[in-house]
Amino acid sequence: MDILPSVKTQYSRIPSLYNPFSSIKSNRNSIFPNNIFHPNRVQRLVLHTSYTESGSVTQPGQDDIRVSVDLVPVSSESDFDRVVAGAQQLDESVVVLWMASWCRKCIYLKPKLEKLAADYYPRIRFYAIDVNNVPHKLVVRAGVTKMPTIQLWKDGNKQAEVIGGHKAYLVVSEIRDMIENENSIL
Repeated sequence: MDILPSVKTQYSRIPSLYNPFSSIKSNRNSIFPNNIFHPNRVQRLVLHTSYTESGSVTQPGQDDIRVSVDLVPVSSESDFDRVVAGAQQLDESVVVLWMASWCRKCIYLKPKLEKLAADYYPRIRFYAIDVNNVPHKLVVRAGVTKMPTIQLWKDGNKQAEVIGGHKAYLVVSEIRDMIENENSIL
């Protein structure tokens, strides 16, 4: 593998037999009984979580505490109408992420919204719509002009929206404010 000339440094070519732990001399074996720690042994960190049937992640022994909830994909105009009508019948709100597969900010924001969705589950459902996979008529009907756009829908109407063109933590904060203030919007 060649390294670009502009990137080369005096450390660019590391010998293939280099062992970063070969020079470590310590008495760690006396601290850790039964040779638990060995500098050449790879230790694995096992994350104890489980996935539910709905695609959400839960903590062990705490089935009702969700870490994240997958955003439900909406792939057609009829799916979108069904989601909005269903929420209207149940007198619930829905949050819709309008995104595109080519949008870096959308891709970065999606897992953060999945964590946010866990905070409001099941009171508010979160959905994701890829604007490249639905008819343009639906995108125009929703008034989406920029990616990512996050909208709050209640009673069949768009109540509020956040256009996420800045840092993800700021967008999540604005979405949280939008959800918390949903009753004052009406």
